[in-house]
Amino acid sequence: MRVPGDPADGAVDGAPAEVVAPGPPTSESGQLSGPRTAAPRSYSALRVALTLMRIGPGLMLLVLVLAMKFLSDKFLTTGNIGNVLDQTATISLLSIGMLLVILTRGIDLSVGSTVALAAVVGAMAYHHIHSGVVIILVMLLVGLAAGAVNGLVYVYGRIPHPFIVTLATMGVIRGLALWLTTGEPKQGMPSLVRTIGTGRLDWLPKSAFLVVGVALVAAFACSRVVWGRWIYAVGGNPEGARRTGIPVGRVLVSVYALSGLCAGIAGVVLAGQLNAGTPTSGDGAELDAIAAVVIGGASFLGGRGNVGNALIGALMIGVIRNGMNLLDVNAYLQPIVIGVVIVVAVEIDVLRRWIENRFRTLESART
Repeated sequence: MRVPGDPADGAVDGAPAEVVAPGPPTSESGQLSGPRTAAPRSYSALRVALTLMRIGPGLMLLVLVLAMKFLSDKFLTTGNIGNVLDQTATISLLSIGMLLVILTRGIDLSVGSTVALAAVVGAMAYHHIHSGVVIILVMLLVGLAAGAVNGLVYVYGRIPHPFIVTLATMGVIRGLALWLTTGEPKQGMPSLVRTIGTGRLDWLPKSAFLVVGVALVAAFACSRVVWGRWIYAVGGNPEGARRTGIPVGRVLVSVYALSGLCAGIAGVVLAGQLNAGTPTSGDGAELDAIAAVVIGGASFLGGRGNVGNALIGALMIGVIRNGMNLLDVNAYLQPIVIGVVIVVAVEIDVLRRWIENRFRTLESART
């Protein structure tokens, strides 16, 4: 089944993948009809605009990097690039899971709290079990279970919107992490977890390789597996997907479970960086993940977005914060800058939709 906006569709965000421009329109007498000669130019201009918007997040990141290189000599050093990748690993992992949810017109506000709970449970388990592999599996299962609860309650509890469910579980999960630790960090993590969180190959953090691995699996699933196409179908037209026999409920449960799993992976990275399970860790991380996905061009209306652009959005947030730190900009200004970038990204999405509608109108007039 071909789904509008599916990355495997070969289209530019729902527009035809290839357009063959016919010759100039003529009247019945064979003469060129003057008023219609501007249509091909408009058609070509809209096609170029759609292409530019498709690569827009990458262009925005490139502009940011060039600007920071001009403003700070330290920015493009290998050490600083490693720092940026290290600092954005958690957000990048969360943004992959958040993308899957947003593709289905949903949202997951509980991922930041899930990061904390996974880290806390892992640290508590480490006092009894010293196997790094087992501790990592425990943390991943915590994340998977939290996400599955979100999906099951939302779908089978017939809750009107996932915002309500995940807002509730955000508080429940955070409260559980605080209750288990009485608000105090649980120190200690296996060497394997510490290696994942802080290890480096030369200047490259090992957490970056983990992010790339998870991203490749997610990208493959979204573009080459039927389940991935179902996600785009559910987000693009839930009722249409249901009528075509797609198991909408199971798809929704799966994306929330995977969002929780990504939060569990992020919890492993953060616990390794801190060498502790901290009940307040991940606070506000859900907002960063949502911002990364939106900056990357995904739409809250569902059915639009891809893993690569979500990672670009996470890197943009990391570059902005790192660059402002290098320039000694007041830390209180950072949320303002990121907020402006989010608004710009949303406006670009609105403009893209207008251009797509105009593109289709011209295409219909030409056929």
